[in-house]
Amino acid sequence: MKPVVGIVVSNKMQKSVVVAVDRLFHHKMYNRYVKRTSKFMAHDEVNDCNIGDRVRLDPSRPLSKNKHWVVAEILRRAKMYSPSSSATASSDLGATTQQVEAGSKSST
Repeated sequence: MKPVVGIVVSNKMQKSVVVAVDRLFHHKMYNRYVKRTSKFMAHDEVNDCNIGDRVRLDPSRPLSKNKHWVVAEILRRAKMYSPSSSATASSDLGATTQQVEAGSKSST
């Protein structure tokens, strides 16, 4: 088997991840390309993968009933949302403008 590349869809297990691998093939009757997704369970020794990461899987000996792949490398990390200081600064700016508007209404 050759190495495959896919996206991590689950990492809820210890030292294991589920990776979805997409493939395209040409359908002869419909004359269209069809996308199929296969899910593989893979071994992640250091629990380093997160959901959304793009990983390369290498085949290995059977590690359990369903695990026959090993995470070789993480090609691209998933973008995780983290509130930045600029977001809090903009909310502070919005609060000060509201206070200024309230002050101008009370003075009239």
